[in-house]
Amino acid sequence: MAYPKLTEKQGAVETAAAIRSGDVSPSEAVDAAIGRIEELDAHINAIAVTDFDRATEMARGMDGKRPSDDQPLFGVPMTVKESFDVADLPTTYGLEKYANNIARNDARLVQRLKRAGAIIIGKTNVPPDLTDWQSNNPVYGRTNNPHDHARSPGGSSGGSAAAIASGMVAAEFGTDIGGSIRVPAHFCGVWGHKPSWGVTSKRGHQSPARAGQVIHDAYLSVAGPLARCGEDLAVLMAISAERPIARSARPLEHCRILAVTQIEGAPVDASVLDPIDAAISALESAGVRVDRTSDLIPDLATHNRQYVRMMNTSMERGAPREDGTQASATDWFEMMDMQAASEHAWEQLFETYDFVLAPPAPVLATPHVEGNLFRTKLDINGGQVPAPSGLAWAGIATFPNLPSTVVPIGASSGLPCGMQVIGPRWSDLDCIDAAIGIDAVVNR
Repeated sequence: MAYPKLTEKQGAVETAAAIRSGDVSPSEAVDAAIGRIEELDAHINAIAVTDFDRATEMARGMDGKRPSDDQPLFGVPMTVKESFDVADLPTTYGLEKYANNIARNDARLVQRLKRAGAIIIGKTNVPPDLTDWQSNNPVYGRTNNPHDHARSPGGSSGGSAAAIASGMVAAEFGTDIGGSIRVPAHFCGVWGHKPSWGVTSKRGHQSPARAGQVIHDAYLSVAGPLARCGEDLAVLMAISAERPIARSARPLEHCRILAVTQIEGAPVDASVLDPIDAAISALESAGVRVDRTSDLIPDLATHNRQYVRMMNTSMERGAPREDGTQASATDWFEMMDMQAASEHAWEQLFETYDFVLAPPAPVLATPHVEGNLFRTKLDINGGQVPAPSGLAWAGIATFPNLPSTVVPIGASSGLPCGMQVIGPRWSDLDCIDAAIGIDAVVNR
């Protein structure tokens, strides 16, 4: 079943092309986006912070001007995740004690977007401290999934995906360490890309507790784009990349692909597996070789345990846990050794395969729950499974620092379903191209 689209509004590249041709002005593009937000967001609550006055002023200053060659997003209205600093706007991470924390400067990624011609019109909602697959916090309230307001849009970039899926904006930037781009893209039926670790900068994306400090980017965590089409993801990655990322432009039918749909201890519901199986069958019918199993698959269950341990330690920056224990330097080096072993295992797998396909999460968009979703259980194939088990499908790409693109591939009971396209490290544009090829086969 084709995935449900809520809007046919132009994407970011299409909007930029319309502005270049003179069909629409930057002011008209911004005014239209503001109008959509004012019409739609009362029911979705995706936009946490608005910056309409400055956006309107910036757009008027661009009217009648010709974009330069390095401004592929000239006049395009965008939002960014609330956790990115935008000068003179609050950065709270959804925490009440930081409700009055006003950023002094733009995050490095925001600077890059503005240099490319984008106009930032606001910031999107997040869960407290970015640690949930919901987007509900005491500062800005709860974001609803635009497909079903009783369900979560995902997290922590849930406001991002909801704003795009509903048509408020064409593109966004979020962050991902535990599926925080990929899960919202999957839940909301949009495209998302988790870059290779080290490709994009997260300078200016740090907890308000460390506001104004220059700190090391958190291990495993990355900043990446969300959009309604793969072509927009590719442009956004080219703008945000801090290092060259190669592009092989290899046709999908010339690729060898592996599907990974099982991880010990991390079951996946049929509502997710059925659309993925249908997508794989469509690819096979189109002449694409997809293997369903391989001896090259790493020990994903063991790697997942180490991933969760490393993720928690990184996010806590080594602070004592609830039980009072604290990771030592020896512990950290052991985690890094395990990560290196995971990276090596995946390098060996990618000597045979071009891409790996996998679920982004074990379920479709979840019903709203009070508190943190990870303290509850998920209904998977009629059984109750601890929600943290689903993190294995985030860690499959996060722990070995691999790029992953989520492409919408179908629906169950009216809810969208996505699929991860994972490739070797630094193959970000190839993953996006492969996802575009998959979309052409599966959703034609």
